[in-house]
Amino acid sequence: MAGAAKNGVAPWVTVGVCGGVAAYKAAELVRELQQRGADVHVVMTRAAEEFVRPLTFSSLTGHRTITSMWSGWGEDSSPTGLAAEPASGLDEQGQIEHISEAQGAQALVIAPATAHVLAKMAHGLADDFLSTMILATTAPVIVAPAMNVNMWNHAATQANVRLLRERGVIFVEPDSGYLACGMTGAGRLASVEAIAQAVMDALAGVVHESKQDLAGETILVTAGGTREAIDPVRFLGNRSSGKMGYAIAEAARRRGAQVVLVSAPTALDPPAGCAFVPVTSAEEMRTAVMEHMAQATVVVGAAAVADFRMATVSAEKLRRKGALHLDLEPTEDIVREVVDARGAGTLVIAFAAEMDADIARAREKLRVKGADAIVLNDVSRAGIGFDAERNAAVFVTAERAVEIPEMLKRDVAEQILDEVVGMRAGHGGCSLAQP
Repeated sequence: MAGAAKNGVAPWVTVGVCGGVAAYKAAELVRELQQRGADVHVVMTRAAEEFVRPLTFSSLTGHRTITSMWSGWGEDSSPTGLAAEPASGLDEQGQIEHISEAQGAQALVIAPATAHVLAKMAHGLADDFLSTMILATTAPVIVAPAMNVNMWNHAATQANVRLLRERGVIFVEPDSGYLACGMTGAGRLASVEAIAQAVMDALAGVVHESKQDLAGETILVTAGGTREAIDPVRFLGNRSSGKMGYAIAEAARRRGAQVVLVSAPTALDPPAGCAFVPVTSAEEMRTAVMEHMAQATVVVGAAAVADFRMATVSAEKLRRKGALHLDLEPTEDIVREVVDARGAGTLVIAFAAEMDADIARAREKLRVKGADAIVLNDVSRAGIGFDAERNAAVFVTAERAVEIPEMLKRDVAEQILDEVVGMRAGHGGCSLAQP
């Protein structure tokens, strides 16, 4: 099970519930997380109690629902329904409760997250149990906002979201549709399944981060689809979203590597903690990669680099005057240049997007490029590959072909890095393929 803790112990997930109509869905989230193997605790804000009673969550989890920095077992928060004497911010072991809860939790998910709580998080305010725990925890924080569409789109809210993303907070974007306020647009709480999956993904990241098996490596990752100008307003491009390359960069950073991400244009936010180098064209990507080659111990070429560009870019916008013929020339093979320029021990992993899973063709491409391995993607399959959340691949070397079944791209990234770690242990970086 993704995210399961070591030795079969259920991972501890704390659900923070804020005051909004969607608060009732937090009960469904608790159940979903339990079905995925989590031991769920719940913390509620005062406003959340106006929508759902703490006893609901206590009954579901078997744990006291925490509603205040100061109160102990309350009549409506005890699993037994019995009142207890007030406490003074200490748990049953005499520890400061918001600290012990923060240290115990392996993931904190806030669902629904209101605009008010996002603002408190962004500015470091800590005036109740949940906001104090947010500052005290080092566990991954997952946020699922829910609010009025105008509140979600407000410049202040969006600025807070950007700031929190930069700090590493994981967002599960709100869905669009009919809202409780009667308006239509973005702001509806994401599906319980999507939120639970984000939590389990974050837990899986904690497991990999604890390994730190890429410490000491500097991994250079290329991502996104390059754009080759036709004229000042048009370009040749491809369908790459960059999600696979970004997932590899983020996973490598979690596992202890220094990461340089060279990215063509995407709609993605750069992963926190990675050196980010934005580029547009294949030539710009080649230049950036070669500039950073000296420090790289592993190069992962996940970008969809254009094979052709205009022989001459028009200085003016081309007008529609019947048929148009473009004079194209091939771009440089970046992976081939990387192989030729790499230092001793540097591993090179290429990617190949094909319309089938022809391993023989992948091995021929591997031989021509001189890389150590090639990740073969069958992009003809629906629902995976280009601009999708899921992927499947075959990790091909000169001697082996390891199938990576369909899964989230984040999990595919971990599988690819597992193979890289195995290659490093097995041959110390010597090329498996001959130029």
